[in-house]
Amino acid sequence: QVQLVESGGGLVQPGGSLRLSCAASGLTFSWFGMSWYRQGPGKEREFVARIGNTRSSRADYSAAVKGRFTISRDNVKNTVYLQMNSQKPEDTAVYYCTNGAGDWGQGTQVTVSS
Repeated sequence: QVQLVESGGGLVQPGGSLRLSCAASGLTFSWFGMSWYRQGPGKEREFVARIGNTRSSRADYSAAVKGRFTISRDNVKNTVYLQMNSQKPEDTAVYYCTNGAGDWGQGTQVTVSS
């Protein structure tokens, strides 16, 4: 059974940083590209970032976060990360990770506020 467990969310001031983690189990992690999505209050879930599997470690970002967020992965720890810098109030959302095969984590809340 695939499990994806996000952590690292919390309250941060505008301009601050957080690092989210998504620990995966029940799958051959290195085979899968991994993505982060987010859903802000009253908004639809939207794509944030994706990193390829070990055959292609290319990273892609939404225009809203490019240059501020960095996605990375550790195939030994079966974990994907999202480093979020220069955060803005509009980054407030529940952040989810997915393996692109229909499996999602439960989400972690990020609130950017002074």
